[in-house]
Amino acid sequence: MGRSHEEIEAARRDWMESTRFGEVQGYDGARLPAPELPPVALKPRGRVR
Repeated sequence: MGRSHEEIEAARRDWMESTRFGEVQGYDGARLPAPELPPVALKPRGRVR
């Protein structure tokens, strides 16, 4: 999970390159692509846990 724009970009890149996330067992289809990121930096919503 990403908390900053940079972490989200890294997670998306890792997903697309199959470097960080495991394989889904029992799924025969092609790997689903990660959605494109908007052309602007993402900002946190300010939600506190």
